[in-house]
Amino acid sequence: MPNMSLVKNEMPAQEPEVRNKNFLEVALGYTEEQAVDEATRCLNCKHKPCVTGCPVQIDIPAFISKVAERDFEGAYEIIAKSSSLPAVCGRVCPQESQCEAKCVRGIKGEPVAIGRLERFVADYHNLHSSEKAEKPVSNGHKVAIIGSGPSGLACAGDLAKKGYDVTIFEALHLAGGVLVYGIPEFRLPKSIVQKEIDGLKALGVKVETNMVIGKTVSIDELMEEFGFETVFIGSGAGLPRFMNIPGENLNGVYSANEFLTRINLMKAYKEDAATPIQHGKKVVVVGGGNVAMDAARCAKRLGADVTIVYRRTEAELPARAEEVEHAKEEGIKFCLLTNPVSIDGTDGWVSNVHCQVMELSEPDESGRAKPVPKEGCFVDVEADCVIMSIGTSPNPLIKSTTEGLETQKWGGIVVDEATGLTSREGVYAGGDAVTGAATVILAMGAGKTAAAAMDAYMQNK
Repeated sequence: MPNMSLVKNEMPAQEPEVRNKNFLEVALGYTEEQAVDEATRCLNCKHKPCVTGCPVQIDIPAFISKVAERDFEGAYEIIAKSSSLPAVCGRVCPQESQCEAKCVRGIKGEPVAIGRLERFVADYHNLHSSEKAEKPVSNGHKVAIIGSGPSGLACAGDLAKKGYDVTIFEALHLAGGVLVYGIPEFRLPKSIVQKEIDGLKALGVKVETNMVIGKTVSIDELMEEFGFETVFIGSGAGLPRFMNIPGENLNGVYSANEFLTRINLMKAYKEDAATPIQHGKKVVVVGGGNVAMDAARCAKRLGADVTIVYRRTEAELPARAEEVEHAKEEGIKFCLLTNPVSIDGTDGWVSNVHCQVMELSEPDESGRAKPVPKEGCFVDVEADCVIMSIGTSPNPLIKSTTEGLETQKWGGIVVDEATGLTSREGVYAGGDAVTGAATVILAMGAGKTAAAAMDAYMQNK
């Protein structure tokens, strides 16, 4: 009998006043009983609407049916056919706006907790399975992947399974891209990312770190001198944006990218960190996306009194509702309808953020209300540290060193949407390097699309 409960099984989690002082994972995961109970809420719809919301087209009803039958390994096998990173996606994908948004159970209650079940299945497999992936027979063709983030890992995994000799080139000293430098440990433990990367290495994928493509070696050199027949660019969007307001050059002003990289990749939260970071007492985070929530929650764990400044209302916050809720529970304050116009300082250090009070105009043609200044209304927020989280764009290094590579004015690489092919023959791209900052699962989808097109290209070649 299906479970007709209108609500999901609640996710076990650390208590807010405990977790806001440590970097251990917040969500603790379903037990077997909770997973089976949640799986029985699925109606196994004939037309599978949830699958249409999944960028990598996981057969969601099929894997959930296996969970309901307690065949957890069978469930993993179904997910693994479509997703290279199930333990990652189960934790950080915005299921509420993708697969779960299409769930029929969501019409009269809460949708099935698809993401939580995916996480459970992946964690169960990682804990209980000792079987190693078999390296496929080589087809003799060499492929280069630039960047080891979600799009690069997905592309590498699909091509390796087809027998390609795949090498990933990563600029940093650890593979994983945004999964290791951007997303905090308390949302995505790095051991899980490493487990996924080890799985790709078992398929024969080679990972070269400390390789800045465009500086250490160019794409042209990879193809002309090193024998790579086709290349995928998945270098992400790591160039931070600033507001260009007075005071942004003061000590204590960070981009969210730098702040999170120091925390996540370099473990700056540890007392003996080789690359420490300022432990601000009063931190202001500017922005309202997931990255802003991550930065704010990290600063809180360093002992700060944290305020998020955002120019629209809570209804317009682009961050996942779950992340906003967690931030509030952990004691982070929100200063809404405010926009910084200057950062004041004392002796070269941040002392205050001067903000314009905003109000929302009538919705425009897109249906979104625009924030406009409320004349003569300002507010000051005390701070000794400011973290700017207002977006990123692709690094121009690859564009500037690759002849004939067409890009958008803002830096995104121009591709054919159906294949990921760039303006250069044999060169493909996907993920944030094309779209600007987006989600992990969308980047993975782009990597899989490009992998299929690259395989077809090599077959025709």
